[in-house]
Amino acid sequence: MTAQFPHPVLVGDVGGTNARFARVETPGAPLEASVQLHTHDHACARDGVVAAIAAMRGRPAAGVSAGGASAGLPAPRSMIVCGAGPLVEGRIQLTNAGWVLDQQALLDELGLEECLLLNDFEAQALSLPALPPEALHRITPDLAPGEGTRVILGPGTGLGVAGLIASGGQFTPVASEGGHVDFGPVTDEDYRLWPLIERVDGRVTAECLLSGPGLLRIYRAQCAVAGRDPRYNETPPLVEAAVGGSDPLARDTVRLFLAILARFAGDVALTFGARGGVYLSGGILPRIQSLIDPAAFGAIFADKAPVDGFMRRIAAVLVMEPKGVLLGMAALAATPERYRLDWKGRLARR
Repeated sequence: MTAQFPHPVLVGDVGGTNARFARVETPGAPLEASVQLHTHDHACARDGVVAAIAAMRGRPAAGVSAGGASAGLPAPRSMIVCGAGPLVEGRIQLTNAGWVLDQQALLDELGLEECLLLNDFEAQALSLPALPPEALHRITPDLAPGEGTRVILGPGTGLGVAGLIASGGQFTPVASEGGHVDFGPVTDEDYRLWPLIERVDGRVTAECLLSGPGLLRIYRAQCAVAGRDPRYNETPPLVEAAVGGSDPLARDTVRLFLAILARFAGDVALTFGARGGVYLSGGILPRIQSLIDPAAFGAIFADKAPVDGFMRRIAAVLVMEPKGVLLGMAALAATPERYRLDWKGRLARR
């Protein structure tokens, strides 16, 4: 079975907090009728997708933002959608929300000819060849991404990790649940904080720290060490205080968050042998870009003796394009032959 993706194609990126959708009218055409909605505002995946399609036709519900809407848009014939959770037998149960993406149910309920499911960071990996240069910011300014395997990871509501292998002119994504690996202390500062880090199901994982909720866990642990009551119960005001410089402890929390991210990114680069670069995405990093110290990040990232020389040749790049996943899906729909995917268990068609 090979996908054909008859157009128009509906593309969707469903996370634990937000879901983004757009249309692609013909192969190679730009994204149109972009829609963003809050996942928790809709009871199930079908309701969310139906709300997105209605918004594209000029009938947005409360809390749904849409651009380029037109009442005359024809119904989509195909859909490519990714979700923040593992893909198992044609279904994705979101890890941090109640939605279930079911390829056959979406195909039937929306009257589609084809429906493809992807893990969210598998889709992020697929998007890398489609990103324009202006969507990328080098964290390691003296290093450009090389040839070879690439990896992408990103803190948001959770923490996603995936790889992209280039071979014979084709791209193969490698999905993972790498955000859920155990994560331990290394520095003296880590050892002081670790007993105070809130566990999730009895564990400290990479996602426990490298996510929106994780940023708050680091902050609360630092408050405990400092003997101070926490001021922030949500991530946005903590980030605002850190970036604005109004709260030194908030800024120090972001510094430690970035140090942990650099260490984890280095571990992922080693695991994949990522000579093609490490790409960082997610909703948090663009908001704290001004606090990223390239020298400090690069030093921690490469501190992997005895292979630190290998690590110093790997570029770290920040992805700044919020619709990057949708661009990648549009490229996949236009030229599916460029991508090596196991279509079984993820592609439904009539």
